[in-house]
Amino acid sequence: MKRFLLATLILTGVSAFAGDLPDPKLTPGVINPNVTQENIKDTICKDGWTKTIRPPASYTNKLKRNQMVALGLPGKASDYEEDHLISLELGGNPTNPQNLWPQLWNGTWGAHKKDVIETRLKTLVCAGQVTLADAQHDVATDWIAAYQKYVPVKKSR
Repeated sequence: MKRFLLATLILTGVSAFAGDLPDPKLTPGVINPNVTQENIKDTICKDGWTKTIRPPASYTNKLKRNQMVALGLPGKASDYEEDHLISLELGGNPTNPQNLWPQLWNGTWGAHKKDVIETRLKTLVCAGQVTLADAQHDVATDWIAAYQKYVPVKKSR
């Protein structure tokens, strides 16, 4: 079964790291309709803006516990971050459950790594180098592929 799943993922172009991606049927990513390309200077590109829309931990913690049970995820709730697939800093919907999923903190493609691509894409969007729509699409479709596309590889000496 695992070989079939891996072959299916490869043939369909889905990242081989699919275990680190949310189920696209459950978490396709949802944008915040109040954030547009035209108003990014007053929203996502404004320092501190995401604090004004971030949902309370009481909401995200309850959702995370419910999703963990529904998905049969192992471990403790503290092993996971209730993550916005399309991050708030990229104009993701703050409270829609279709934009939130329990993501492991640790691992090669854990939540700490996803934070890097979110910040990188916000920087590129605010600099006018990537459109908001492209950034949202890339991270919602496969944030790992977006990381590999947009985060420069550090060369060792």
